[in-house]
Formats: sequence, C-alpha cells, structure tokens
Amino acid sequence: MRIKNIQTAVIESNYDWTIVKIEADNGLVGWGEAFVAPGLTATLREFNAFLIGEDPRDVDRLCRLMRTAVGASGTAGMVYHAISGVETALWDLTGKDAGLPIYRFLGGKYRDRVRIYADCHAGSGLASLSPVLLPRTPSWAMRRKKAAARKTELATKYHGGQMSEAKEVRAHAYARRALEMKRRGFTALKFDVDVPTEFSLDDYNRALTRREIDLMVSLVAALRKALGKDVDLAIDCHWNYGVNDAIRLARACEPYDLMWLEDPIPPENTDAMRRVTAATTTPIATGENQYQRHQFRELLEREAVDILAPDFQKVGGLLEGRRIADMAEIHYLAVAPHNISGPIGTMASAHLCAAIPNFLALEWHAASVPFFDDLVAGRRAPMIEKGYIRVPEKPGLGVEFNEQAAYKYRKPGEAFFGQPA
Repeated sequence: MRIKNIQTAVIESNYDWTIVKIEADNGLVGWGEAFVAPGLTATLREFNAFLIGEDPRDVDRLCRLMRTAVGASGTAGMVYHAISGVETALWDLTGKDAGLPIYRFLGGKYRDRVRIYADCHAGSGLASLSPVLLPRTPSWAMRRKKAAARKTELATKYHGGQMSEAKEVRAHAYARRALEMKRRGFTALKFDVDVPTEFSLDDYNRALTRREIDLMVSLVAALRKALGKDVDLAIDCHWNYGVNDAIRLARACEPYDLMWLEDPIPPENTDAMRRVTAATTTPIATGENQYQRHQFRELLEREAVDILAPDFQKVGGLLEGRRIADMAEIHYLAVAPHNISGPIGTMASAHLCAAIPNFLALEWHAASVPFFDDLVAGRRAPMIEKGYIRVPEKPGLGVEFNEQAAYKYRKPGEAFFGQPA
C-alpha cells in the first residue's frame, strides 16, 4: 500500500474544520482533521511533494519526515496542526488495511465509552469565528437567510464574546443552557466567564476589576445552583488575565467545587502558571497551546498544572498525544483533551481517550452546529448520545466522511478535495 494523493476540504462551521483525505493506491481512503490556522491547507498540499509513494503504515517515521520538512518554519504552531491532520489519516488507512480500529494501535482500550463535556460558551451557541478569530456569518447561513451587516472587530481580551447583559439576565441564560445540556445527558459542562462587561477599564492590561470578578463568580454560582452535585462544572478564561487577578478569581471560585478553571493566564510562562496553580485549591487546566511532548514536559516537571488539556489535532498527532498522556500519568495527573473539531477529529480523539488510563473527559464544541452528524456517512444515530461516544469496533476511525453532505458547507475560496476553489 502506497500513498497516492493528499487532498483537503474546509468546512465553514463555528470554526474552520480542515479535513484531510489521503488516497492509497489500493483504493483505501484515510480521513483526518487538522486544527484551524491561517494558511493551513497550503502547508498540507506541500506534503504531497515527499509523502506520495510512501507506505502510510509507517506512521511514526512519516511524522518525523514531516517535522523535518517544516523544521525551518519553527518547532511549534500551524505546521503541527497540519502534521496532526495527516497523522490521523495515516492511522485510519493503517487500521483499514489491518482490519482493526485505531485504538488497537495506541495500546488497546480501557473503556468502551468516552465521556464528553459540552462547551456551552457564554450560555448560548458560539458565533462562527474565522481562523483569526473574527466573527463571521458562514456562507451557507447567508444562503439560508440574508445576514445583517455588522462591524467585525478583533477583541484582544475576549474570545469572540459580546458585551455582557445585566448580571441577573446573564446568569439566567447560563443556568438555562446548563439545564438544557444536563437534560441531554451530559455529566460535565464548561462555560466561558471571560465575557466583556461595562466594568472592564482596560482591554490590554490583563487586569480584572472587583466588579468583573463579582460578575464572573455570580455566573459560577448560578450554574452550580442549577446543576447541583450531579454535573461537573468547568470554566474557561482564554488566557486573558495576569497572575494576581487570576489567583483572585480562582480563590473566589473555591466554594463552588469546579472541575477546573482553564487557561487563566497566557500559556508561554510556565513559572507564572505555577504560581496560579499553587495559590488556589481550584484545579487549573491548560495545555491546548502547547506542542509536542517537549513543551508539556516543562508544565509537568514544574508542577504548573492540575489537569492537562492537550489538543490532539494540533500537538503532532495521536501517537504524540499518547506520549503526552503517559508523561502526565507519571505525575498522576488526568488528561481532559481540548477539542473544537468536527466529527472526524472528535472521533480520532475518542480513540485515543479510550486508550489512555488517565482520561477525564473530552471536549465537544459543536452542540450548536446543526449539521455535525450529517458529516458522518451512513450514520444511524448521533455520534454523541447522553454525553458519551461509544468507541467504534470498525477498522480505522470507524466513521467515514460524508463528502456529498459536506459540499454545501464548504468554505468559499478553498479547494474541495481536488475540485477548484
């Protein structure tokens, strides 16, 4: 079996879902998904120059070749998004050729079902964001209904958020969304608390006013009251704050028994993250902006994190994710993978989550995407049922990408598996 061609398509969803399709000379097709990034598909196309003719079952060696090929571009960032997407497609081909599911190549499974935590954003569906985090109306949505024109601005302090409503109104919206997702069977939820408010004095200094913290804690309190003790609760801050105010927020949340507080400060300074983690009993989670095992080593050895949250569509692949989980296991830490993917990336992550002992919960960002399950060919039931994914026993990923259904959600200006943009 040899690689014949590598093609891509981009689905315009709440984020861009970049799908990798690798065709082999024996007729098999492997599917993968790469984390969103500007210019990603151009990098993926470049891999054809040296991967065509290679045996796709040499997964680890081919990943090393890809890392070598992009070495001049640096040791982190978008190139690893591309490598991760290709690596999953290689595993899909390997599994199909051997007649085995991917998890078998990652050590076998610890569990038949993978627990999912639903990202509930700011109490409502997440607006669609471009690769540079600008709000947008997807082209397929504009075809359904003419969108109202609006100015798009890149927020430096917030993650695509809108100005907060009155505290009581916002808290009610959060609680309503929490109860909705609880009824759908989820046993773990995450909400954004870094919402823009009139109490913010400066969008650049990473500081929180007392009233901002009070608003954030009121949201947490409303969520905990609505969910009771049956559902685990996490909150996300998207790297927005400085050390001192992150500690103030974490300590203020201690009475509400959070599953974790995610990314309270920027990810680059491990010592700063360690100060936050050491100063509170609220568990601190981070890791979605680290690449390969080398960057996770420092987080773990400096005891700068309580829960590790790598994204398997960007760290360098599923095998690299397995290595990172093994490192976390040495430190007796749980892994709760970040995931903003469509069904291909989500299922790839589920295979790895089944194969690691220290798994906690896998993120799902697409509860508000109406066509998520439509992208799975021949589906008979939703991929996620009552807050869990059942790990497939079919060869490879166990799911096939529905090209016909996906075509109407394609991103303008991007080739669709070889069809011109």
